[in-house]
Amino acid sequence: MRVLKIKLLLTILLLPGVLAAQETWGLKTCMTYALKNHKSTRVYENNRIIADAQVLEARAAYLPSLNITGSIVDNVKPQVSVIPAGAFSATDMKVAFTKQYNTTGTAELTQTIYDQAAITGMRAGKYTREQVALNDKKNQELLIYNVSVAYYQVYVYRLQLDMLSVNLNSYEEQIKISQIGVQKGVTTETDLSKIKVNYNNTLSNISVAQTNLEYYETQLKNAMGYPLQQPLQLDSMSIYDDVFQNQLALENDSLNVQQRTDYRLSQVNASLLDISARQIRAGAFPQLSAYARYGIQGFGDQFNEATKNFNDVSVIGINLKFPVFTGFKRQAQYTQAKYKQLNAMENSAIDADSYAVEYKNAKAKLVQSSVNVTATRENVIMAEQVFESTDLQYQKGVTDLTDWLNAQNSLKEAQGNFLNAVYTYYTATIELEKAKGTLINFYTSL
Repeated sequence: MRVLKIKLLLTILLLPGVLAAQETWGLKTCMTYALKNHKSTRVYENNRIIADAQVLEARAAYLPSLNITGSIVDNVKPQVSVIPAGAFSATDMKVAFTKQYNTTGTAELTQTIYDQAAITGMRAGKYTREQVALNDKKNQELLIYNVSVAYYQVYVYRLQLDMLSVNLNSYEEQIKISQIGVQKGVTTETDLSKIKVNYNNTLSNISVAQTNLEYYETQLKNAMGYPLQQPLQLDSMSIYDDVFQNQLALENDSLNVQQRTDYRLSQVNASLLDISARQIRAGAFPQLSAYARYGIQGFGDQFNEATKNFNDVSVIGINLKFPVFTGFKRQAQYTQAKYKQLNAMENSAIDADSYAVEYKNAKAKLVQSSVNVTATRENVIMAEQVFESTDLQYQKGVTDLTDWLNAQNSLKEAQGNFLNAVYTYYTATIELEKAKGTLINFYTSL
């Protein structure tokens, strides 16, 4: 009966598609919830709006601008000018060329005709939007990764609790049998105490596992953006890709660095730095703009006179600005921007090498962990068979309690190794998806 229980647990672990119908939250469901409800998604949606506004701001440099100004002035003591003697008078004349009150209203329309720096700056819009999209994708990948790791940890502790419960039942049965043996004088109190010690240790292990399970359930809720106070019923999980199939698939697996969001993001950042450098250099080109101005002016010794009698004024013209010399400031700025762009490209190449190393290590770890899962699974089955045989021999009096306890401890050790191998396999799987840049593909394929 005990062998059947262990085999059932292993079957649930290794056969794909076995889910408990009464429960609702599977790995993909948890990921979907995180992608829709985690607070970070709103941050990146806001960043998308900011990027659109930045693009519009850059385009505004080539759109017409209209400004309207107005003023009312009370020249309490008007400024006077001096007309030298001889022109209109034998003596100097002091004349005020304004009245006490004057009002003005002006509307000016300006249109850029040519500004190479603005033209270059508008090209950054494409990369700005791509940068925001890649950052959003990077956040999605992080959510998928965090949910997966926490979900796998929860699953392993649930599996551990199941195994510990089976072990606890064995100790409980043996305690009952040994208590009867003590009463009949065929079992010593010392042997009974040894069994109780192992029983209490198992209880302690169950308590620790339960605490760890609650901790990682909270971690999972946090990774999902799920309310911490609400219960989260998880599906019974299975390995979605068979271990042996993974071993075969990995032989032909390879890395395409362009799939790494981090790498593509570094390329976009380098492009933005290149545009920034070219925009600084374009500042040396002449800037040409046209303008049209219309205004009204009113003057009077009394305030009401300045608001009734207006004179029109209108002007049209072209402005040409040719920056000739800036004290080497522009050249210094360009040099800084250009070398920042070159450094970004070099760092991108360095990152590509590190991604290759990360991928190679993750692939090797997954291959080894899949082998360990298979080996430790077989060890658990063999340890279970040994324990069943030893238990039967102990009941018949063929062997002693020491052999029984050793067999049980060997089984617990095999179970612990198996649990570690399972978790390592799960995390190695998600680490390889991360190294390849295919976490979103992993999510959609579940």
